Amino acid sequence: MSEIKHHLTDALLLSYAAGTLDEGFSLVAATHISLCDDCRARLESFEAVGGALVDECEGVALADNALEATLAMIDVVPVVASAATSPSAKCVFPSPLREYVGGDLDAVRWRPLGGGVKQAVLKTGGEDKVRLLSIPGGTAMPDHGHRGLELTMVLQGAFEDADGHFGRGDVEVADEDLHHTPVAVAGEVCICLAATDAPLRFKGLVPRMAQPFLGI
Repeated sequence: MSEIKHHLTDALLLSYAAGTLDEGFSLVAATHISLCDDCRARLESFEAVGGALVDECEGVALADNALEATLAMIDVVPVVASAATSPSAKCVFPSPLREYVGGDLDAVRWRPLGGGVKQAVLKTGGEDKVRLLSIPGGTAMPDHGHRGLELTMVLQGAFEDADGHFGRGDVEVADEDLHHTPVAVAGEVCICLAATDAPLRFKGLVPRMAQPFLGI
């Protein structure tokens, strides 16, 4: 059984099932679902309901480019790993993320942010931003709020903030109502996958000045 305590919301899972999530959020969702028995089961339920609704709808004529558009969507939407294809214990990245990055942790090209913290921005085709973060144990991230939605999934180590303890597989869903100072738990380096649809709102002057250069 999964030990994951923090899950995707029903709204996010419904959007993922419907294919309406932006690419970065879909990547986080697929990566989490590949590890989370609870969210995988809920997703299957939503997909079953959606399939039943489609069966009851009247048929409509397809556009001339329907096939090409569908194939293009398949190319960019991450595939959810089944329990049978879940990565081995030696892999930090679950299967959907490994396929997206083109390898595991050693394939990442990190960029230093200061204080031992590193990030790697992943290219997406949407307006959202997705990045990998490497945070030394015991290090606090700058105090910040949010102008939109942020999904942060732990891949290695753990972090803590006002919402609790987040370990491997956990996802923190942050919106405009959350203002926090995440701190990586002492010990193992905390590796996270994060997606945002708007810039963060930093409290400190230095992070605000660096923000345009870091793309956060």
